[in-house]
Amino acid sequence: MKKGLLLLIALFCMSPARSQVLISLIFGDKLNSPFLEFGLDGGVNFSTISGLESSGTNVGFNLGFYFDIRSKKNPAWMINTGVIVKSPMGAHGIPVYSLNDTNLDNTFAGGSVNREIRYFNVPILIKYQFKNNIYLKTGPQLGLLAKAFDEFKQEYDKDDVIYKKNIRDQIRVIDAGVALGVGYHMNVGNGLNVTVQYYYGLVPVMKGDGPDVYNRSLYVTAGLPIGKGKAAQRRAQKEAELNKVILPEDEEPKK
Repeated sequence: MKKGLLLLIALFCMSPARSQVLISLIFGDKLNSPFLEFGLDGGVNFSTISGLESSGTNVGFNLGFYFDIRSKKNPAWMINTGVIVKSPMGAHGIPVYSLNDTNLDNTFAGGSVNREIRYFNVPILIKYQFKNNIYLKTGPQLGLLAKAFDEFKQEYDKDDVIYKKNIRDQIRVIDAGVALGVGYHMNVGNGLNVTVQYYYGLVPVMKGDGPDVYNRSLYVTAGLPIGKGKAAQRRAQKEAELNKVILPEDEEPKK
């Protein structure tokens, strides 16, 4: 009991991304069953903010864990959910604005600003996998705000000068929208899911009376089941024990 408590405390003290990897490795085999697949997925996402003047997309890396909950009546249908713990959104190259500080304004005049907004995202999607292993999925995605900042950047004598402004209080805490994805399940090892997914935000990003702007993000990810092989071995061992035929010579002699 004490060891378990210490382990739990240690996991919560770690960064979210590291702790989720460790939890997956420790408990992955216990979270898999014939109708439930648990694993890690990650990749790259390309984000913009619709309605906000910018010069390009914000490129970031995402990492999360997923559950595929299969229907017992028709396993081709499933609920695909989980948590994308690391999932930066935002926009690249928004116009430079005043920081209400003369020195800072002079330093970054003519520079660039990149906006980064980090959420804990939870997709709740309906997924259907065809016999050729291609799958489609769609449904709502909810986001809980973690961090938000604008990164001002200017170059002087080939050196970058960077200033980060915390804008979390200007961003809505809850984001929500619709996700649509297509992918392919590769039968290698315990399986590998390769997905391209698009998120279309429906809730305005910014607070206040300004123009409404919305998150948009394209995800390219790979998902790998964790502990699926061990779970299958454990089930096979249990079935073998249940189906084991005890021969007369194997029975213990009666006293």
